[in-house]
Amino acid sequence: MKLHSKLNPSRRTHGVTLIECLVYIGALAVVLGMGMAAYQRSLDHSISMRRNTDDITQALSAGEYWRADIRAATQPPRFDEADQTLHIQQTKGDVAYKFSEEQVLRRGSVDGVWTVVLPRVQQSEMIRDSRAQVTAWRWELELRSYRREVMIRPLFTFTAATSLP
Repeated sequence: MKLHSKLNPSRRTHGVTLIECLVYIGALAVVLGMGMAAYQRSLDHSISMRRNTDDITQALSAGEYWRADIRAATQPPRFDEADQTLHIQQTKGDVAYKFSEEQVLRRGSVDGVWTVVLPRVQQSEMIRDSRAQVTAWRWELELRSYRREVMIRPLFTFTAATSLP
């Protein structure tokens, strides 16, 4: 029968040294840091995508509203060069659209208040597009980007036709 004593140098105890423990903690810190950086980057992209989809939704809604106003015209719409305003005569009164101070404004009547239809607009232009049988109007719109460098510029074109000459 052989007894093992603590003084026997041939037997080693299996354990973790302090240096090994620090290496494991350091590796864990690096992995967690990379994971947090990836999470933060994906969160930023998610917020940016939500802002972009909100802007696109607002632009499409404003475009459909504008098209409905053009289709409801009782007289041919006219563009006033002096104050850069599109006037649309309807049975309810004169509806007007104007681009001012990076936003598109709409006024529902002659004595009405200008309301913001679309904020954060870089450029807006309403153009008369005469065709053979109808007069169409085209609204060229560019939204302001949240970033300085963009891959795709947020451009929109809305077209509406009236049955009036």
